Amino acid sequence: MTDLTKLTIHEALDGLKNKTFSSVELTNAYLNKMALGRKYNAYVLETPELALEQAKASDKRYADGTNRALEGIALGIKDLFCTKGVRSTACSHILDGFVPEYESTVTQNLLENGAVFLGKLNMDEFAMGGSNEHSFYGPVINPYSKEKPLVPGGSSGGSAAAVSADMCAAATGTDTGGSIRQPAAFCGIVGIKPTYGRCSRWGIMAFASSLDQAGPMTKDVKDAALMLKAMAGYDAKDSTSSKLPVPDFEKVLGQDIKGLKIGVPQEYRPDGLNAEIAAYWDKAADMLKSRGAEIVPISLPHTKYALPVYYIIAPAEASSNLARYDGIRYGLRIDGEKLDDLYINTRTEGFGAEVKRRIMIGTYVLSAGYYDAYYLKAQKVRRLIKNDFEEAFKKCDLILTPTSPVSAFEIGDKSMNENPINMYLNDVFTVSVNLAGLPAMSLPIGLDKKGLPLGMQLIGKAFDEETIFKAAYALEQDAGFERK
Repeated sequence: MTDLTKLTIHEALDGLKNKTFSSVELTNAYLNKMALGRKYNAYVLETPELALEQAKASDKRYADGTNRALEGIALGIKDLFCTKGVRSTACSHILDGFVPEYESTVTQNLLENGAVFLGKLNMDEFAMGGSNEHSFYGPVINPYSKEKPLVPGGSSGGSAAAVSADMCAAATGTDTGGSIRQPAAFCGIVGIKPTYGRCSRWGIMAFASSLDQAGPMTKDVKDAALMLKAMAGYDAKDSTSSKLPVPDFEKVLGQDIKGLKIGVPQEYRPDGLNAEIAAYWDKAADMLKSRGAEIVPISLPHTKYALPVYYIIAPAEASSNLARYDGIRYGLRIDGEKLDDLYINTRTEGFGAEVKRRIMIGTYVLSAGYYDAYYLKAQKVRRLIKNDFEEAFKKCDLILTPTSPVSAFEIGDKSMNENPINMYLNDVFTVSVNLAGLPAMSLPIGLDKKGLPLGMQLIGKAFDEETIFKAAYALEQDAGFERK
């Protein structure tokens, strides 16, 4: 019998509609694959009883013809999303045992579209990290690992690994500076960060509120279109949520891209860029060109400031957002003689090293005497970065860049872990997109000489995910990438 876990969402939906197999059979296949794949540490909580209960309800809907867009499709949910009645901790010790009494808007939308939830996925604590080594539950292992365990990328490393290893049909991720796209690139899958405001942030534990955005992580571009349509939409509970209608992204797949102008920024090709990545970038441009797209050189002059700006604004917002975790109302509580001791003891024990580092940076740049010098200046440069994109999009429809300057590296890599700046540099191609609030997708383009996946990134205009999907689908067809 066919391994059901290898199916894409659209293939699985066809099988369910034709009654080739049931949702219960599909869910059980994933539960078995999850048991076999525990070595990857992708799931921090498995919910088999809930999943099978939801799958039975889906089978009834198929029987009476009331099936919905994602009916019976088994998903993994990043642990940053609050899920009603299911433990949600952002993979932090400080939220030990926290069980929300409400459902995040994105996961509610997926449930209302008929999805089945297999469990909660591992991630960097509070989404702070680029390698998924900063989780209270331990690191996630990339399914492409051979002799030595490799990182899956972060912060949505559990989501990327689970999709790559066929332990769910697709997964939710969040992207603050590349946390959907970089792990998607490392694990050979598709990940899209939509325009800021396209998906509601309500019920997603906040890291940096002006940067965070939810998005899907899937096996192919068509699945990403199906998932994003189900996840997105206006939400009155989120003041940054857009009222623009959500397009049917699937409709543009397969459309002609002739005449589309693809911008290639000169600043994204610094001296010393990995030669294999540079070669694949050229190859991707040639593939789009062969379909009639026009390659246009563009400039994004403030790109060199994107990382320092990001690592001022994101920690500043994090230090404010994480102040709510104090041991009083929920999660971990470590008492002391005085109230101050309770706060200090709980946060000392509850937060990991990377989270503490970012809280300290954020508190510093917001403090009296430094606010104008750092935070205010960073916000001004952020505006200049956004202006760069607006100018570039007068010349082109999309921007093509690599997703990451490296492929997956070893867990515990000293060059990364002993100098956090090296880890932060991995986000060089992704953070500017979040600063500008734009949509961007990573899709696998090929393997490097070590047999590890490399990703290409397509950046679009605000709320123009459709053009990204159209070009990405064409690029995917021509690249012919197959996950091993």
